[in-house]
Amino acid sequence: MHNDPELSPKFLGKISSDFIKVSDHLKEASYQIRKRDFSKFPVFVTSQESIPLGSLLYEKNQMGNEWTYHASFAEEFVERKLIENMKDFMAVYKNPDEFCCLFVLHPDFTNFTFIPYPDDDDQNIE
Repeated sequence: MHNDPELSPKFLGKISSDFIKVSDHLKEASYQIRKRDFSKFPVFVTSQESIPLGSLLYEKNQMGNEWTYHASFAEEFVERKLIENMKDFMAVYKNPDEFCCLFVLHPDFTNFTFIPYPDDDDQNIE
């Protein structure tokens, strides 16, 4: 399995076009995770198949999406030894009000990536 730490533009395009369909819901879930003090570091696991990590939010095809989304947070990744050093992760973690932290699980790519939430203005351009 080839695991490039950078998403190819084509692959990023696939994820972004799917992400836009659920982004408002993920942004709200991120807010709730932080507001309820589950974690300051929400992570959304996205994959083509359902996996046993986090809590299922949206199954594939539920909202016209091609990916399945699970809600989790950095502490679960540390507990499962998927993040080795929380301090290093915190240093690269982007503002959760502006960026969605996705943990992408795919045969061609498995890694964290941060995708900016669309501005409300961007979503009305269809």
